[in-house]
Amino acid sequence: MKWLELQIKTTAENEELVSSILYKYGATGLAIEDPNDILELSRSEKDWDFVDPELISLSFDGIIIKAYYEIDNGIDLIVDKIRTEVEDNPLKEGNKALGQVETYEVDDTDWADNWKKYFNTIIINDHIIIKPSWEDYDVNEGDIVIELDPGMAFGTGSHETTMMCAEALAEYVNNDSIVFDIGCGSGILSILAAKLGAKNVTAIDLDTMAVRVSKENVENNNVDNVVSVKQGNLLDLAEGKADIIVANIIAEILIEMIENLDNYLEENGIFVGSGIITSKVNMVKESLLEHSFSIVNVKENNGWACIVATK
Repeated sequence: MKWLELQIKTTAENEELVSSILYKYGATGLAIEDPNDILELSRSEKDWDFVDPELISLSFDGIIIKAYYEIDNGIDLIVDKIRTEVEDNPLKEGNKALGQVETYEVDDTDWADNWKKYFNTIIINDHIIIKPSWEDYDVNEGDIVIELDPGMAFGTGSHETTMMCAEALAEYVNNDSIVFDIGCGSGILSILAAKLGAKNVTAIDLDTMAVRVSKENVENNNVDNVVSVKQGNLLDLAEGKADIIVANIIAEILIEMIENLDNYLEENGIFVGSGIITSKVNMVKESLLEHSFSIVNVKENNGWACIVATK
């Protein structure tokens, strides 16, 4: 089968908006690449064991968002609509284009495996190891190892928001914890919560591919007795209340969730919210405070933020 790979060069600030446009028009898979991060990671053996040298030549000031669509009779119309919203929309602030759109035709095998070039072993907090299923790693005593084969489901652990959420889970999860992971992607945070000792984890995502990949990763990491993966919208499928709710999504959706958190979070429970660009931190904090939460911590990393709050 032939696929259309649609690439948009844009800025980190526009990532949320561009991604939402692509999903609105039915993207089957989406990958976000920051060539500048790749260049920086190539200099650090601590974070990545290996970076394909060919990728370093891609360095530019911005990010690349790749979306994949089946090629059919309606694909030209979809591309035209996306191009209009990204390049020609007069409603954009300052009347500036959100990005530059390019298209390529690829085979199944090309787009299904291309992301592997960007995913190598990642270390968080010196003892949380996120590694590809096809790579070996010398495990030390006390290491928590997560093996992933994320495919095109978002989340290999290298994104700043995932790292910050992982650090928060490492601080707050204990053997009695019930955890809800909202927008679970490839299942990284759910698997980590289970390996940190949580007694029950519910992972929820709206995307069919994310749910499938999460289930596979949960089984491959032998935590399927702790983690259940469900397909649904936000907290709709969550049962009972959690001690910890982690949601790595976007600011606007976090604010929508906060309005109903009382129904799902135990008293004195912990809410970890990320996927927030730094310019929107205050709006999320204000929503939490309006709903009687206390802000425990706010971390920022490379333009992204993670907020920990309790009630």
